[in-house]
Amino acid sequence: MENRVTEQSSAYDNLQEMSIHDILTGINHEDSLVPAAVAKVIPVMEQLVGRIVERMKQGGRMFYIGAGTSGRLGVTDASELPPTYGVPFDLVIGLIAGGDGALRKAVERAEDDLEGAWRDLAPFHPTAKDTLIGIAASGTTPYVVGGLREARKQGLLTGAITCNPSSAVAREAEYALEAVVGPEFVTGSTRMKAGTAQKLMLNMISTSVMIKLGRVEGNRMVNMQITNNKLVGRGTRMIAEAAGIGEEQARELLLKWGSVKKALEQLGK
Repeated sequence: MENRVTEQSSAYDNLQEMSIHDILTGINHEDSLVPAAVAKVIPVMEQLVGRIVERMKQGGRMFYIGAGTSGRLGVTDASELPPTYGVPFDLVIGLIAGGDGALRKAVERAEDDLEGAWRDLAPFHPTAKDTLIGIAASGTTPYVVGGLREARKQGLLTGAITCNPSSAVAREAEYALEAVVGPEFVTGSTRMKAGTAQKLMLNMISTSVMIKLGRVEGNRMVNMQITNNKLVGRGTRMIAEAAGIGEEQARELLLKWGSVKKALEQLGK
């Protein structure tokens, strides 16, 4: 039996008898342990990100696979990259066991399908230039285990994000990011600390990849899509500050050229 820390009993008991203050304080304390656990995986993550960037510069893509909370987190991260960094929607793709319907409602036994992930990946015609990252708090999800196993056979770069040590998912990946955050406040509720750790690791991977692919200049999201008034305002301020011009002129340039980067390029000509 594997050492499944994520299933160990909570350090707290009789939760229903605790005051609201003590519940919130307890959850907050447990959450405070997460960043230190994530920090321990940075050396392995650094190697993984370097290899992802190499492959993506050659035309490769990155896929996330997971079930339940883990799958939702992967889909969320992937879906936020096009508007944030102006990359094509099919550069980073998140897949969840049971399909998009599982984002809102659990699909029974979908995560137990060992062949399911590779079947879901097939329409994208994965190649050896691509990267597959399997996300599983428990580290035992068959959907993720099977997907990583087949991807590795096919020559894809593989990484795993998990919150248990020495798991089946980790064994299938070349690079295993194991952030062991300890038992949950509510026993086994891995949408809590484990979910937070997974979110942090996904943020770190995708943001560093986007920076190294040239999608950030200075500290600004100069390639972001201008899809609402808030983003128009943000882009306007970026241009005004970078070019030393008034906001009215900056806004006109942004709306004309469609991105901060293109507007600044025109100003530089």
